[in-house]
Amino acid sequence: MTEQQVVQAHATIDASAARIFELIAEPSKQPEWDGNDNVGKAEPGQRVTAVGDVFTVRLTNGKVRDNHIVEFAQNRLIAWKPASEGEAPAGHLWRWQLDERSDGTTEVTHTYDWTDLTDQTRMERARSINESYLAASIERLKAVATRA
Repeated sequence: MTEQQVVQAHATIDASAARIFELIAEPSKQPEWDGNDNVGKAEPGQRVTAVGDVFTVRLTNGKVRDNHIVEFAQNRLIAWKPASEGEAPAGHLWRWQLDERSDGTTEVTHTYDWTDLTDQTRMERARSINESYLAASIERLKAVATRA
């Protein structure tokens, strides 16, 4: 049996792609919608604007992650590869794709891809990430995006 190394979840959110994108591209907002309660804090002022940007978060376990932006299209796509503080990315990737519909809703696809993961110490955690983890983040993102 082949191990699934790319996991996705999808949902429709009743909000514009621009509104949703701002919540994702501003790291200080991530603790509000992280469905796995893994992101503890990110300092304001790290708004992602392009491939090559790096934003830093402190995880709930106290570790610091530098997140390297590898894909970026304003209001449509953002993806990053996490790394231990000061190190090169370990090879796994988190991606958010947004497809705004004509009715003003947005189809959201959240992907975790660990096909290029090389850090053996992260393999067990990578194997534990499934669709429910991703769906939980989408649901919390939905709640934040649709809040008045």
